[in-house]
Amino acid sequence: MPQQGPILIASTTGRPAFARALDEARLFPVVETTWADAARAVAQVQPAAVIAAASTADEAGLAELAEVVAPRQPYLPLLAVDPEAALPDNAIPFFHTERNPNRLLARLNAVLRVRSLHSTVMRRLVPPSPILLSDIDTSRDATVLLIGRGGAYPALSVVLGERCGVVGALSIEAAAKHLNSRDVDGIVLGEGFTLRVIDAFLTVIAEDARFRNLPVVVTPDGLAPGYELPHLELVAGEPADVAAIALPLVRQHAFEVHLSRTLRAIDAEGLIDARTGLLTRTAFDRDFATAVYQTIERGGALSVARFGFDPAHPRAQFDGARIISRLMRQMDFGAIQDDGSVIVVFAGADLRNAHAVARRLSSVMRHTSHGKRDMRADPSVSVATLLPNDTARSLLARLHDEAHRAAS
Repeated sequence: MPQQGPILIASTTGRPAFARALDEARLFPVVETTWADAARAVAQVQPAAVIAAASTADEAGLAELAEVVAPRQPYLPLLAVDPEAALPDNAIPFFHTERNPNRLLARLNAVLRVRSLHSTVMRRLVPPSPILLSDIDTSRDATVLLIGRGGAYPALSVVLGERCGVVGALSIEAAAKHLNSRDVDGIVLGEGFTLRVIDAFLTVIAEDARFRNLPVVVTPDGLAPGYELPHLELVAGEPADVAAIALPLVRQHAFEVHLSRTLRAIDAEGLIDARTGLLTRTAFDRDFATAVYQTIERGGALSVARFGFDPAHPRAQFDGARIISRLMRQMDFGAIQDDGSVIVVFAGADLRNAHAVARRLSSVMRHTSHGKRDMRADPSVSVATLLPNDTARSLLARLHDEAHRAAS
């Protein structure tokens, strides 16, 4: 990775032990400062990342440093090494071990990739507009895969569910299915599995380029952090402590995914919604009218499905939209509507096939909980198919009639 600037290390007890790993790697110029001068050093040095020896920092000092770092663009990562106090929202926890010094280098490279992505978006976004980590609300934008079946699982589900979406899995096999079918922003692996099973799971995750940059928080004791997972943390503690470590990592990943969607939207010249990956409403209306006209003129099948969500829980809508964006076929397209529903067009699909596809999509959504454990993204689904005398407007009207009949 091209060097973006020096790494700023803030400490109060002399040179911290983890700095040696940076010296030996010779990849990053390092500037050291005290806690008292850290905020001023950020402005003077213009670092690419800040590493705080948080075990000796007072909570107020770390909060002050985080406040200085937060508004800087592009994204300025703040790593808090061995934190002993509550962390600000934009501080990324990192628990250092002498036996695995390369973990710090892997974490730095990972967070600097997020910084590079942010820089690319800033360069290509016209007109320029700020995109900050603080724009990401985990309760709205992030989803965690919670794996476990021990006594701590219900408590973890509740404490995580209060801050983000949660996909639960009681087995490794179920977890693998969720990873392959939807986007998640982190994994919390709880009790109920042998160390051999956990080791095999982490090894597989590390070998898959789709997942190796996910935050992974493992709660059972007995493992060593010797995996090619830059955002792996081994945390034994109460559910609230586990969530406090996981959520800053999850938030950073959700920010990275948002940046990636923004780049795709730029590439599509504004036709894609950066939050969901679906079409914008204007692009959808245009493509839908064209698809209806061409299907009637040339023959063939075309169906539409409407996924309706509880308006009291907008997070469920956006989570469902992202699942649809990930799982629908390349020839299909959809968009969020003014009433909060999502309409998807299935090209070449008759009514029977459209029903089958819609059921598969909605079944994935049902595995996500928000807030209380019984609050789930169960959409109401209605389907209509194109008739010979239809127009785009009449087909949508019939689809909405189906939805009203299903709701009554």
